[in-house]
Amino acid sequence: MALDTDLLPQPQSALSRWSSVWRYLLAAGVGLIAWGVTSAEHLSVSPAVAEEVAGALIVVDLVLGAMTVCLLPLRRRYPLAVASMTTIATTVSSASIGAATIALVSLATWRRRSWVVVIGVLWLVASVGSEAYYRAAFPGRDNSGYLVLVAFIVGVTYFAAAVSTGYYIGTRRELLASLREQVATAERERELATERSRDAERTRIAREMHDVLAHRISLVALHAGALAYRDDLTRDETRETAQTIQSNAQLALSELRQVLGVLRAGAGAVGIEPPQPTLAELPALLADAREAGSDVDLDTTGLTKDPAPQTLSRTSFRIVQEALTNARKHAPGEPVSVRLAGGPGAQLEIEVRNPVRTPSDGQRGGVGLAGLAERAELAGGELEHGIGPDGAFVVGARLPWPA
Repeated sequence: MALDTDLLPQPQSALSRWSSVWRYLLAAGVGLIAWGVTSAEHLSVSPAVAEEVAGALIVVDLVLGAMTVCLLPLRRRYPLAVASMTTIATTVSSASIGAATIALVSLATWRRRSWVVVIGVLWLVASVGSEAYYRAAFPGRDNSGYLVLVAFIVGVTYFAAAVSTGYYIGTRRELLASLREQVATAERERELATERSRDAERTRIAREMHDVLAHRISLVALHAGALAYRDDLTRDETRETAQTIQSNAQLALSELRQVLGVLRAGAGAVGIEPPQPTLAELPALLADAREAGSDVDLDTTGLTKDPAPQTLSRTSFRIVQEALTNARKHAPGEPVSVRLAGGPGAQLEIEVRNPVRTPSDGQRGGVGLAGLAERAELAGGELEHGIGPDGAFVVGARLPWPA
């Protein structure tokens, strides 16, 4: 169903003080000029018209012109009523032509066809009525048909020009309002994009700090627990355990400084990324786990010797690291098997498996495993974790390996 644009309100922006003042001055100036020309014509007609009558008509003309100018402040609130009254006033008052013009242009800015048609009819009626009025009041004027036709053409042309000007102003106002709205919308979208980018960066930083610190802190907690509960350690074993705790704590602090250092560098640190270990550091990771007392077995028989891309290698390292950290937290002392298989043009398969200590220990996935699942999805792969048919907890991932 099509909407009638005549029924849609057109917003009218507030005018500045000067914009209002110059319109009133223009209406008064045009009215005074028209009144002066008409008054001179009235006084130059044949003596058949008494000077008192001509003077009275001139005064009435001027008073009506002043009244129509006083109506102009209401034209934006009541456009049709003000335009109608000022147009009717032009029938007997040439001084009202300026106010009628401003009111007509203001009405046309609303771009309502029905209003324009109504005022157009009133304008023609006023033109005919004005001609009849002047014929009756001043019989000495030249009332030839030629002048009447010229006056009619001039009136129609004047009306069309005023309406066209109003339509142009209304269209321009709507365009400017639309441009302002587009700018405001673009600004809001930019702020939202900035906020989303900030949130994404915070999430990335949080995930990175978790990956960097969780492994080291879990080792510290494991060794600290051994010191707290075992009273059969020799002095040398106690010293060695304390040194391991110290070493892992220092490494955790060092890696944390690296991450925070990148954050402090800000936008100037172009191309700098937080520490991103790859599968090349996997032997060192497994060595740390074995030093902590975990029995870790690595199976790479199904893995080709081709180096994996950096992004794939980083994601794979993080998956193995988080799986080892979870195994150490939920099943300390249990053997862990790590299997890597795949090659270019296929997939890289990762499986980390460890026994569950008790049937009720379901090893629910925490923030770390949720973050790994997100990493795998971003890399175009998938990650699953849970209790397998053999009762072991399995973390399995499949990541695409470009050819």
